[in-house]
Amino acid sequence: MHIFKNPDFDFVRWRWHALVLSWVVIIAGLFTIWTRGIPLGVEFSGGTIVIAQFEQATPPINRIRAALPGGGADAIVQQYGDPGLREVMIRLPESGMESGTSLSKAADEVQAGLQKANLGKFSIVGNQIVGPIVGRQLTRKGTLAMVLSLLGLLIYIAFRFRFSFAVGAVIATIHDLLVTFAFLAFFKVDLSLNVIAAILTMSGYSTNDTIVIFDRVREDARLLRNLPIKDVMNRAVNQTLNRTIITSGTALLSVIALYLFGGEVLRGFAFTMIVGIITGTYSSVFIAGTVVTFWKRSPARAAVAAGAGQTVAAAAQQANGGTRSKPQRRKRRAS
Repeated sequence: MHIFKNPDFDFVRWRWHALVLSWVVIIAGLFTIWTRGIPLGVEFSGGTIVIAQFEQATPPINRIRAALPGGGADAIVQQYGDPGLREVMIRLPESGMESGTSLSKAADEVQAGLQKANLGKFSIVGNQIVGPIVGRQLTRKGTLAMVLSLLGLLIYIAFRFRFSFAVGAVIATIHDLLVTFAFLAFFKVDLSLNVIAAILTMSGYSTNDTIVIFDRVREDARLLRNLPIKDVMNRAVNQTLNRTIITSGTALLSVIALYLFGGEVLRGFAFTMIVGIITGTYSSVFIAGTVVTFWKRSPARAAVAAGAGQTVAAAAQQANGGTRSKPQRRKRRAS
């Protein structure tokens, strides 16, 4: 299947525009994270989540909050999932002592408070309790997983291709991470274990797309040794463009369906994958190749320099040869 027939787009020409766009998004995201932060899921912050489903109409949020322990001052109360299911998520930031049955104390207090307030018949359809110690451990493990994945990526591509290609792939992956975190902050998506799994999956997906392009760059560079690196990069991206669009498009349609119909539990994962697939494809085409073109010297310039050196050497040799021949000619004439 061919979407484009013999594409010949000048992607390298737009590298500066792409870099400016990326910096704008990243700086805006870092500013948002610095001022508002990224909402942390219960896995990382520790706390208690209770999901209550009401048989009749969902009571007003302010009545539910007032029924919680302490008036629900620190609680997060919001509609959960499809409005037709009449579910409400109640999240308390603290879960108490991390030992024995005390972990479920906050959840029991939430249930008792809702029953006392006479909000109608309801049932607890789900709860999640994570202590602060477990939250800190998960934070360390999630950070370590990201760092190790980037290190492994750098080592593999440096061994498989060249160090300049490895640097380009790692910078593109870091770019994807920063852009993804920026959109998580923009849309206030909780950073949960599902989101971390999506980020790691997205990193691998982006790297795979980058390696496909780099492999074609290596093949074209062998065949076209005198072609400038930016032209080799353009040629490689155009040769893999149909594959990139088809692969990214089918994956994107799948995660969009997951976002729309997968339910509230998978919504954060699907949202992160949507952002990751888009920015991963974008970085493979514009960011990774741009870094390589900045790093690697153009083969055409090297060839020109080598040719100029050979020309100078040949001219010097001819000049030296000419001076040697003059005495020989004089001797012949004298004889």
